[in-house]
Amino acid sequence: MKLALTGVAALLMTAAPVLAGGIERAPQSLNALFEPGENYVELSFGGVDPTVDGTDSLGFDTGDVAQGYGFTGLSYKRQFTDQFSGAIIIEQPFGADIRYPTQPGPVPNPAAEGSILLGGTLAQVDSTTFTALGRYKFNNFSVHGGIRGSRADGTVELNGAAYGPVAGYRVELDTETAIGYVIGAAWERPEIAARVSLTYNSEIEHDFDTSETGPLVDPDGPGPIPPVPILNGSSTTTVKTPESWNLEFQTGVAADTLVFGSIRWVNWSEFRVDPENFVTVTGGGLVELEDTTTYTLGVGRKFTENWSGSASFTFEKEGDDLVSPLAPTNGRKGITLAAIYNQGPLRVTTGVNYTKLGDARPETGTPDVERAQMEDSDFFGIGVRVGYSF
Repeated sequence: MKLALTGVAALLMTAAPVLAGGIERAPQSLNALFEPGENYVELSFGGVDPTVDGTDSLGFDTGDVAQGYGFTGLSYKRQFTDQFSGAIIIEQPFGADIRYPTQPGPVPNPAAEGSILLGGTLAQVDSTTFTALGRYKFNNFSVHGGIRGSRADGTVELNGAAYGPVAGYRVELDTETAIGYVIGAAWERPEIAARVSLTYNSEIEHDFDTSETGPLVDPDGPGPIPPVPILNGSSTTTVKTPESWNLEFQTGVAADTLVFGSIRWVNWSEFRVDPENFVTVTGGGLVELEDTTTYTLGVGRKFTENWSGSASFTFEKEGDDLVSPLAPTNGRKGITLAAIYNQGPLRVTTGVNYTKLGDARPETGTPDVERAQMEDSDFFGIGVRVGYSF
């Protein structure tokens, strides 16, 4: 049991990528730090193909607004002494690629894809994190912690009739790096492959150099003051990637059988994008999200000396149906199947995931006005992890 399954649950839970609340694409797990044995290196890669579409409030098909994406990751763990180990983890936990197709041609066509209300709206976010960790063991307990650097950038465009006088607005957040921290503790009983770990991931505050452009705005409506370019300008925008808690567990329940799971809470309500000129003109920011709690439960089984497998289920409760057009989903239910091949120090884990995304209603304006209905959205993902112990 110990040799076959200890550490495997951590791989199974993240074998395939996710599309979670907010702009989350990976759960920031510290799996490599808990790998048994001496030293360990792991490469992960894969991709996601989402389908998020619906109908805008004028009856036009929005088209598929969520673009597919790929990912890579690298982890390295070193055992310095029996009690102390360290790890370096590189991953891409946050990202977005949302694009609402526009109507082709000068005359709206109900048979063509493209929203009249939101067509041309887009959000692109890229991020990479670099985490350096240490872990100290004493008896059946351990503590871990370290620093995390986050490098990120983003672009948002607002287009379509739903945005009224600010349609055509664009903001670019230049690439910026900021630092946060990670801290946690774990309890283990290796003889039954049991482990419970709790990890806190701090918020990371980015100060982005910001460039805003947009249409002319008439500050007094039909009054004597002419329209002016008050949306245009350069400034600094503070954006916090949210704090989170990860509770992960696993335990052997029978010979060669393991139960595992996790609970992850993310404080998405602190994730705000409030460019200076846009807030001055509209009185509000670009994004407003709800906190999320994501649950995962699964079972792993060793079939032969070389092959193991697992199945797990993930659930994220739906929140308010009215959502940002830049994050047009609401909750999820997904299943992941994984297969593991072991050959000496080499381990290859392949996971496939299917997730049903909750229906959502993108909104704009103050008060909130529904602009579209996104229904029957889902995604398919596949991921591969290649690990080597030495």
